[in-house]
Amino acid sequence: MADERVHAYGDDALGEHDAVALAALVRAGEVSPAELAAAAAARAERVDAALAPVAFAAYGRGRGADGSAHGTGAKAPLYGVPSYLKDNTDLRGMPTGQGSAAFRAKPARRSAGFAEQFLGTGLSVLGKTRLPEFGLNASTEFAAARPVRNPWRTSHSPGASSGGAAALVASGVVPIAHANDGGGSIRIPAACCGLVGLKPTRGRLVPNAQGRRLPVDIVTDGVLTRSVRDTAAFFAAAERHHRNPALPPLGLVEGPCARRLRIGLVVDSPTAPTDGPTRAAVEETAARLAALGHEVTPVELPFGEEFSRDFILYWGYIAFLIATTGRLTVDPGFRADRLDGLTTGLRRIFHREFTRVPGVVRRLRLAERTYAGLFRTRDAILSPVLAHVAPPIGHLSPNVAFDELLERLTRYVSFTPVNNITGGPGIALPVGASPDGLPIGVHLSAGHGQERVLLELAFALEADRPWRRIQD
Repeated sequence: MADERVHAYGDDALGEHDAVALAALVRAGEVSPAELAAAAAARAERVDAALAPVAFAAYGRGRGADGSAHGTGAKAPLYGVPSYLKDNTDLRGMPTGQGSAAFRAKPARRSAGFAEQFLGTGLSVLGKTRLPEFGLNASTEFAAARPVRNPWRTSHSPGASSGGAAALVASGVVPIAHANDGGGSIRIPAACCGLVGLKPTRGRLVPNAQGRRLPVDIVTDGVLTRSVRDTAAFFAAAERHHRNPALPPLGLVEGPCARRLRIGLVVDSPTAPTDGPTRAAVEETAARLAALGHEVTPVELPFGEEFSRDFILYWGYIAFLIATTGRLTVDPGFRADRLDGLTTGLRRIFHREFTRVPGVVRRLRLAERTYAGLFRTRDAILSPVLAHVAPPIGHLSPNVAFDELLERLTRYVSFTPVNNITGGPGIALPVGASPDGLPIGVHLSAGHGQERVLLELAFALEADRPWRRIQD
């Protein structure tokens, strides 16, 4: 495939608006939800051949603002804005394929709790977005199906596991889409595709059903957007549907804070060096934050080789659960022999090292306390999202020999899993670009329940230097 930039922007009802602007147009009667949905469906069809982001299309019969039983009424803050759910989350009447060839997806009989919360914000769901098998990979690629491609450069990965959602938002099909994150899968595709991706504190949104069954719940839902205000608006709207009383209320964050913050700086992870373009983006962002009046000082993360080994085995434990319980938890026709090379390789790790699991779980649970200690003397930590820029398609294919693939993944995804294990919030912001134009994101982490700090810093950086636009 030719290496090209692909977007769907045009002179239609969506224009170049973000979700907040579109919702305002709907409230003013200047455009209808049906017009927005039709424009998004047409855009999706235009980019499908190049990007392959959609797992299931429900154009003309979506859920939400079309007046279905899932709708919440015109008073919902994002009423009428078209969007998509990721294909690992049940929505009644739509199949949930999990990105896997191990079973044939059937329409879900009921909606997941988070799907109801998502619709409760007013968003209209036009379908499902593609993910790699059970969300285990860091690139949306498959053993025997075409990959999802990066709109900024179609020869490269859009990240994962929310790669389909990222491709749709980055290419302009919709302004906002569902993503979830068990090791970086909101923040990784945000970094690869030039988007904003906030992984909230564990428990901020309605708990993910799959994550609740794990001894350490690493899975958190959220969204990918092109603007900070869309991310802030979504979380404020979601909080109206469900608020966890154990966390500080978030409310609607509308701009930067006035106070001086103490920010720790991390450039390299303890397990992998950072490439030159990513390092430059992080250091430039540190300088910008200092120029904005914040105190930025180096810090060392207390999560090294042992943490990385523990996370890999825990990853293997999840693959083992999928393979051995799939007929009960996924579909009666589930076939473990049809799982891809990454899932089966991770399962083998578990079989080889399963006696370590109790100690691994104990250490991973203790990591939450270690993480909280980082924020006793600072408000946020700045780091890369990934150790290097988005790789070319094929680099992280599940058809790569497993040992080599695991080594590549470990080098690449060396920052984001900390927030999943510890439950702390983290946001990816599209601040930079590689010499050949691929987006580069930086990562900001904060203490548990402190998403407001991350959003205020994000607003400040966006106002200081607006994000690049794919259509320019």
